[in-house]
Amino acid sequence: MPISFRFRLIPFIASLLLISLGIALAQWQTHRAEEKETLAAQMAERQHLPALALNAQTPPGQLLAFRKLQVSGQFIREWPLYLDNRPLQGKAGLYVLMPFKLANSSKYVLIARGWHPRDARDRMHVPDIPVPGGQVMLEGILRDRLERVMQLGQAEAVKPGSLLQNIDVEALAKQTRWEFYPFVLEQTSLENDGLSREWPMPSAGADKHRGYAFQWYALALMALLFFVVTGFRRGKN
Repeated sequence: MPISFRFRLIPFIASLLLISLGIALAQWQTHRAEEKETLAAQMAERQHLPALALNAQTPPGQLLAFRKLQVSGQFIREWPLYLDNRPLQGKAGLYVLMPFKLANSSKYVLIARGWHPRDARDRMHVPDIPVPGGQVMLEGILRDRLERVMQLGQAEAVKPGSLLQNIDVEALAKQTRWEFYPFVLEQTSLENDGLSREWPMPSAGADKHRGYAFQWYALALMALLFFVVTGFRRGKN
């Protein structure tokens, strides 16, 4: 007696959904890898340029992400800020930030001064970091934004000494009514303040994203094989 194969709708729908999901997520991971590789190329190109002295006459077109900047002015020591959940080499820690008023200018720059380990006994305790007094000159890397972390709950209002999940320079400008440049400067010049300045490379992790993309493509392939095996039911005519 001849054997026929009957199409099965439910395995087809399940397989189609898994294949679509796998391909979409694989493409997203591939896009993220390409973004990080582009950042790596930009960093390699711009960090070989000499440091640009920032002042009121600096053309905005020269203020590019990952460009080395040199600033002269003074820290606003009454306005320390802290970014939580910023691990470094597997250790829990936070970023220490502070507004910096440029010399002979009404403008401010938000300086990411460095990284400090968390207090293991009191999570809400923030370190008291020495602040250089008077006019200082420092160098850093221009970042159009710092890496964001998951926001737990409602973002609190920015105030001196705030322990934040993320920082928005525009919101800080509104809160203080100071005129900020729309970027953060990651300080690289050395200072005897106990802070680490091994800033994470935003280009790191491209290989990880490509590995995830391979896994999602593999899931899509497995879903296709699943349908080939289960999508048809054998029967007799």
